[in-house]
Amino acid sequence: MITGLDHIVVVVEDIKAGTAAYETLLGRAPSWQNSDDGADRVLFTLDNMSLELMAPHGFSVPADRIREVIKASGEGLASLCFGTRDLAKMHRRLDRVALQPEPIAAVESSDSASGAVLHWKRTRAATDLTRGVRMFFLELDRERPRSAAKATTPVLGLDHVVVSTEDPERAAALYGARLGLDMALDRTHQDWGQLMFFRCGDLIVEVVRRPGATGDRLHDKLWGLSWRVADIEAVRARLVASGIDVSEVRTGRKPGTRVMSVRSGTCGIHTLFLERTAREAA
Repeated sequence: MITGLDHIVVVVEDIKAGTAAYETLLGRAPSWQNSDDGADRVLFTLDNMSLELMAPHGFSVPADRIREVIKASGEGLASLCFGTRDLAKMHRRLDRVALQPEPIAAVESSDSASGAVLHWKRTRAATDLTRGVRMFFLELDRERPRSAAKATTPVLGLDHVVVSTEDPERAAALYGARLGLDMALDRTHQDWGQLMFFRCGDLIVEVVRRPGATGDRLHDKLWGLSWRVADIEAVRARLVASGIDVSEVRTGRKPGTRVMSVRSGTCGIHTLFLERTAREAA
């Protein structure tokens, strides 16, 4: 029933600063901008998902709630929003697997630049039942406009989102049995820990338990993002020229990939860029 990851929400203190950071990082322009219900929102829409930046706007209960989240955990990843073609059916499934979905709500958003309007239907699972990770489920009436490239080496899409867990068995039950995502791989490495990969449309939800970790077994945490690029050396040169701190390019864990770590300009998110070589793409 889940067709893919519709978007990921990132909370930031200042929407202008966050937008500038991700214009540089992604090499793309925003595709949608909106201010309502106590929040400024800017979306970057790529081929396989959208990234939504959200900052508090004005003084209201919703705005104060965003400020509380940032005060408690800092800027960074806030929620996963899965896409579905039939939200009513998805809602019934969530209820059947005891994730206590909220009633379906109709939502409208207008782009402040173009005046275009989007409609969708949405529900949210109970966060205490999704192991502390905020999860929404959406059915869009039509596709969002894409973010235009601002550089010759823009990010193509998201490769995977990483969720950190201290209880891999229960996390696997949530993402696999209850949400219905297909587990593509489950492996353990002495240096990397236990890694579980769940297919979600054209990307992967990676659930990781790191070796020697001792923490909260009841709550998982959104941990990081890995972005796909076509030419990682050219992207590295572009980011370095923009003053972004990045690592050297290295061979990725997955055969047929090369990666680099991005250490600044990500609004507090652990970030990796990944290039698929000819072997992996084939």
